[in-house]
Amino acid sequence: MARNTAVRNTAVRTPERPSRRLVRFSLFAECLLTGVWVVLAALPLLTLLPSFAAGCAHLRRHLDGERSTLRDFVSGVREATRSGWRFSLLWWAALALLAFDLRVARTGALPGGPALIAVSVAGTLAVIVLGLRTAAAWRPGDGWAAVARTAVRRGLAADPGGSLLLAGGLAVVTVAAWQLLPLAAPAVGALAACAVAVERRARV
Repeated sequence: MARNTAVRNTAVRTPERPSRRLVRFSLFAECLLTGVWVVLAALPLLTLLPSFAAGCAHLRRHLDGERSTLRDFVSGVREATRSGWRFSLLWWAALALLAFDLRVARTGALPGGPALIAVSVAGTLAVIVLGLRTAAAWRPGDGWAAVARTAVRRGLAADPGGSLLLAGGLAVVTVAAWQLLPLAAPAVGALAACAVAVERRARV
């Protein structure tokens, strides 16, 4: 009799697991909040990739049940910016060059304008996606150049499907910003979650 009572008391004291719906809603809310943090930290533009990397790290810690606060996010932005500002500058330079090529192609001053436009658009999309994959795969202490080489290999050869998923996420962010600019911030959080999922999928 005493043993049965002890078992019942133990069962009563056992904390209930949160429902799957509550866990999903918590993750969704964390994604929206992360998007706001990333957009605010990326306002200097040069910090866009480091901010995205810190946002992805924040969501990874949240998924793994680790401590993940605003202070941790800010610390991640500082670390990623300190080690990755050269890579970020090079990434922006590549985008600026492709934007210039696209502008020249649209003037019709060069032969083969439509083909050059298609190449410029495809190149721009590839540079953006591979930059985001690099940021999602970066960890404190890693060299951005080495991580970028791995991201390029995965994004173009080993896991092109993941790159297509990120391209779809970019389309969602673009549409959200076009419809209502403030929606772009939470959409960026969803894009960071997509990048984390793609990066973990590629590691399996």
